[in-house]
Amino acid sequence: MTGTTTGSATDWRAWQESWDRQQEWYMPDREERFRVMLDMVEACVGRAPRVLDLACGTGSITDRLLTRFPEATSVGVDLDPALLAIARGTFDGDARVSFVTADLKDPHWTRALPHDSYDAVLTATALHWLHSDPLTALYGQLAGLVRDGGVLMNADHMIDPATPRINAAERALRHARMDEEKTGGAVDWAEWWALAAQDPVLAGPTAERFEIYGEHADGDTPSAQWHADTLRGAGFGEARVVWSSPSDAMVLALK
Repeated sequence: MTGTTTGSATDWRAWQESWDRQQEWYMPDREERFRVMLDMVEACVGRAPRVLDLACGTGSITDRLLTRFPEATSVGVDLDPALLAIARGTFDGDARVSFVTADLKDPHWTRALPHDSYDAVLTATALHWLHSDPLTALYGQLAGLVRDGGVLMNADHMIDPATPRINAAERALRHARMDEEKTGGAVDWAEWWALAAQDPVLAGPTAERFEIYGEHADGDTPSAQWHADTLRGAGFGEARVVWSSPSDAMVLALK
């Protein structure tokens, strides 16, 4: 299902769900990483956390957070005007949620946040847009935002360079399955954005986001060990993998 706009009313939930389906085509285990992420939120900081949803996109993490923990609050941060439009539309009127437009490469981006500290910073499939040096700097900033005893979790593409043959075999199988699903009508990244560009409400924000980002801006995909080591170097007391697939991993850092 794709998002729709009828007259003056935009079906934000439909756009939210279409984004989820598009992302699941690339990551069929996407919900599992979210489940483990929220398990570890509950384990480390309880069921009513103040969360920073970092590079939040349409608010996929916030959506699942509030469904599971109704007493939680979330601040979503992103730069993408189209995805933020969907996020703001989806959560319009929900006092538990706010959104901030900010560029994570800006050294002063944290000044736009409504709070000085958070129980948890959560992010998924987003920070691979950054190269290692700006990501290292960002981890240092986040260490200053997470309260003592709080957590940061980053679930993303984390490739182990020591296993090139395993990596290649996994990638070949994954892409073969994606090709099969594509013949069944799965919508990919480019097609989803083409649909957004045709929508009367999202067309403007979509054009703006491509002016900001271009077609794509892949950064680095260092190993999970690099992330854990860098997070400890940034000031977190402990850091390790708490979930992994053959191509992705989620590193949890405890302040």
